[in-house]
Amino acid sequence: MGIEDRLAGIRDADLVAEVEAARGGFLFAQIVEHILHRQQVRDAEAAARGDVADRRAGMGRDQRRRDAVREVIETRPTVPENLQHIHSVLALCGLPYRDPGAAREFSREYGRSSLNLVAGRLKSPATGEMEPQGLPYGPKARLVLLHLCTEAVRQRSPTIAVADSLSGFMRAMGFAVTGGERGTIGQFKEQLNRLAACTMQIGLWDGRDQASTLNVPPFRSLELWRAPGRDGVVWSRTVQFHQDFYDNLIQHALPVDIRAARAFSGSARKLDLLFWVGYRLRALARPLRLTWANLHGQFGAENACIRSFRQGFKADVMHLREVFPKLPVALDDAGMLLRPADPGALLVPPRQGIKKGISAKSRAS
Repeated sequence: MGIEDRLAGIRDADLVAEVEAARGGFLFAQIVEHILHRQQVRDAEAAARGDVADRRAGMGRDQRRRDAVREVIETRPTVPENLQHIHSVLALCGLPYRDPGAAREFSREYGRSSLNLVAGRLKSPATGEMEPQGLPYGPKARLVLLHLCTEAVRQRSPTIAVADSLSGFMRAMGFAVTGGERGTIGQFKEQLNRLAACTMQIGLWDGRDQASTLNVPPFRSLELWRAPGRDGVVWSRTVQFHQDFYDNLIQHALPVDIRAARAFSGSARKLDLLFWVGYRLRALARPLRLTWANLHGQFGAENACIRSFRQGFKADVMHLREVFPKLPVALDDAGMLLRPADPGALLVPPRQGIKKGISAKSRAS
C-alpha cells in the first residue's frame, strides 16, 4: 500500500490534522502508518459498538441491562469499589417476596433450617406513639440490607449514618431518587423501618434428634426524626446493628459485585439467587446436587404450584447466566447441579485455600 492509499484511509478530523502537522517532516511515512493504525482501531471499535447495538435492538429493557452488565464484568476486573457485602446468613435466609399485608409473622423452610420473622413497632417522632411496622419484603428490603451491611464493613462500625448514604446507594443501583408520597426515598425508608423493627430467628435441625434456635436481631436501634419543611416525612438518621450481629458480619461478610446486583435490582428472587449462588460457590469443593423440592423450599415459598415455580426458576437461572455465561449451574428434570468453578466463573473472589481444596475428581466431574 502506497503513501497515498494510507492517507486515503485516514478520515477522522483530528487524525487528518496530525497528518498535516507532520507533513514534510522526518519519518513522515512511519507517522502516517501509526495514524492509520489508530484510525483502523477506531473503525473496529465503532463496528463493534454497531454490532452490539444491532444485537441489543431486539432485546427487552431488562435483557439489555443484563447484557450490558455482562460486558462490563467481562472487560473490567472487579475492584474494591465494586464490592458490596451482605451477611452470609442473609444470603441463605430469604425475606418475603411480596407485601405480606397485615401478617405479623413469616416463616420459611430451607432444607433442615428455617427462618422466622416477627414484625415489630417503632416510636414515631411525629406522634410519640409506638407504631406497628409491617414485615420487610421485596427487592428494596434486600438492597437496604446490602447497603447497610456494606457500610458497616467499610466503616468498621456498627452505627451507620443513613441520611447521607442511602440516596447515593439508590442512584448506584439505578433508581431515581424521588420524594413525595410515592417517591423511591419513601419506599426505601419504609423497608428500612420494617427491617429495624422486626426480630429474626433461625432454626437448625440435625435431621435426627437435635435442634437449636438462634435469635439474630440485626439492629439494636434506629434513630428517627421528622424534618421541618419536608411535609412531615420521617427520616432515618442513624441505624445501629446489634453488636453480636455486627461482630459476626465482620467475620462472615459475603462479597457481592454491585454491578451484578444492579442488573437484578428489580427482582427479589433473582437477588436471593445471586446471593445464594455466590455463597455456595465460594466454598464448593465438590459438585452439589439439589432437588426441585430443595429449590422450591429455598426459593418458592410463595408459589404453591411447583410446576409454575420450576418455569419461573428456570427463567431466573437463565437470566443469571446471561450475566455470568461461565457459571457452573445446570438444571434438569431432577433439579440443579452446582459444580466447583475456576475463579473467573465465580460471582465473588474465592476464599484463600479454597481452590487447593478442589480435588481432581471434582474438577473432572
